[in-house]
Amino acid sequence: MTERPDLTALLGSRICHDLISPIGAIGNGIELMLMEGAELSGPEVALISESAASANARIRFFRVAFGQASHDQRLGAAEIRSILANLSSAARITTDWQIAQNLPRAEVKLGFLALMCLETAMAFGGRTSVTFDGGRLVVTGQAARLKIDPGTWNILTPGSGGAGVTPPVVHFALLREEVTRLSRLIAVDLRETEIKMVV
Repeated sequence: MTERPDLTALLGSRICHDLISPIGAIGNGIELMLMEGAELSGPEVALISESAASANARIRFFRVAFGQASHDQRLGAAEIRSILANLSSAARITTDWQIAQNLPRAEVKLGFLALMCLETAMAFGGRTSVTFDGGRLVVTGQAARLKIDPGTWNILTPGSGGAGVTPPVVHFALLREEVTRLSRLIAVDLRETEIKMVV
């Protein structure tokens, strides 16, 4: 029997593919006008430029987190760090990707979804890191203040269904499905100033 296609991931890939070119073109257009000596200055132009760069960084991140992934495709550490660095420049959360080797895209997808889960609890900023231990990703978040909603984190429990899933926390359900697809379990350790996830 042919495996059923992951329509959610295919949709994510399609949306990101269609958006990344026009968003990148906005930033490139402003850069070209500046190179040609156009009189562009002021907060309005800066806002457009920063917004385009931020949107481009988010789309690159979402393309991995929400898009189609397999173990046949691999992502290099340099590309992963580039995506995360561009994302961190417009956020209050910094991420240290400590894995040197290339990884299957499916593994990186797990890491990115886990980072999104941490971001949900780190509304006031903080630091995250990703390491590899025993063939599993270890994703850690540290902050002076964490905002943890137990109901949201319960979404990660196998068999929890769609209870509590809303657009702002859909990544919790997607992570649970991806982990189930790979026949794994998620380990989560929630503390006052630190969250550790093993996926």
